[in-house]
Amino acid sequence: MSALVVLFNLKDGNAKEAYEQWAKDTDVPTASKMTSVDDFKVFRLGNIMGTDNPSPYQYCEVLQINDMSKLGEEVGSEAMKKVATEFQGFADNPMFIISEQIA
Repeated sequence: MSALVVLFNLKDGNAKEAYEQWAKDTDVPTASKMTSVDDFKVFRLGNIMGTDNPSPYQYCEVLQINDMSKLGEEVGSEAMKKVATEFQGFADNPMFIISEQIA
């Protein structure tokens, strides 16, 4: 199984409440409709374990992908283009990391 892991901080001026509401109301429901996505979770990141140091990233999105080729096709839909544009308004230089489950 593959996963797409997205690490990011919010752009200056974006309230976490606005992003989190948009993620719940728009991002997750829309992306979850893609047949290539089995599961989609959004995490607010906290401190690094055992320290008072904050994570270098505020958020992490994890999408469980069943077909990476199909995902590439589906992200081109009008609905996903709209979501991607809105996401870019919130996220400051997001990192999209393709990962493979090994255990």
